Amino acid sequence: MGDLKVEVTYFEKTGPENTDKALEIAKKYADQLNIKDIVLASTTGTVAEKAVEVFNPNEYNVVIITHSYYFVNSSVRQEFPEDKMEALKQKGLKFHVGTHAMSGIERGIRLKEEAWIFVDLLAKMLGFQFCQGVKVCIEIASTLCDAGLIPDLERNIISVGGTGRGADTVCLIKPAPTSEFKNLKVKALLAKPFNF
Repeated sequence: MGDLKVEVTYFEKTGPENTDKALEIAKKYADQLNIKDIVLASTTGTVAEKAVEVFNPNEYNVVIITHSYYFVNSSVRQEFPEDKMEALKQKGLKFHVGTHAMSGIERGIRLKEEAWIFVDLLAKMLGFQFCQGVKVCIEIASTLCDAGLIPDLERNIISVGGTGRGADTVCLIKPAPTSEFKNLKVKALLAKPFNF
């Protein structure tokens, strides 16, 4: 392959108003680069519902990464309505509901205002330096590998994340599991908020 020209979209603001455009950008580059593995963050189901309309699960391996159970606190079992999740599974979407690559015990310790641990600091710095959506795209790419939801690690993926709710960031990533995190490569930023 020769040089690749990629157009980057910079959204004026963060947030859910960018979701439709972010998905359109993800689809454009998935098709242009012949990428079949699409991973998306969806907390409450809005991004997942829109994604199934953009990416035909018969043509793409579409994986939704939600928050783990009790992510918010012990009184909220799951933010993503389980009936909605089941309906989307019936349409062909795959789901991972579990601990994120940059979360888990370390996040629990930090939320109790105790020591910051390296992985939590790494997540914060990625969010500060690039934007929250880039951090999410990297995290869900590694989470996807740990969950075995792509056939192999030799393929690039399109990763879609956001800031708070909705999608506002799209990355082309060569994924890697957490055990080989240094091998994960963000090959291209395709969309992100400019003023984050």
